[in-house]
Amino acid sequence: MGRASTVLQHAPDLVDQVISGTTGLNEAYAVAQENKAKATSAEVQLARLREEDPQLADRVAEGALTLAGAWAERTERAEEDKRQRRVATRLLDELVPPLAQARGTRTFSRYDPAYASGTPITRETITHAMSALAEMEQVWQERDLP
Repeated sequence: MGRASTVLQHAPDLVDQVISGTTGLNEAYAVAQENKAKATSAEVQLARLREEDPQLADRVAEGALTLAGAWAERTERAEEDKRQRRVATRLLDELVPPLAQARGTRTFSRYDPAYASGTPITRETITHAMSALAEMEQVWQERDLP
């Protein structure tokens, strides 16, 4: 009785075949168990997606996106975020330590716009750089970085 109930719930398309005898109950039960496992797995994946990215989970629930498509998009976003973090880290690694090393030296007093290899540094550029460093300090405090 339990097997028939499982088939009825998880493989209803096989019920008529079991009744007519063209498919055995054991065979239908095996298919029903597979269907149940897939459904459970999908439910778990959707719940996890809802925790990690509720907007993608909503699109799946609305039928606008498949679960596999949502996970592919989530993975792609995560990879892009990782790439952007890598680029930002390299940029800051190249810029901030040399600036810190120039502190307390005569480097700033020796600056000559005539020798600038790119766009000459202006007071506005310095003001923006100071704002950027203040933002950086705030983020480091928020993230409790050393």
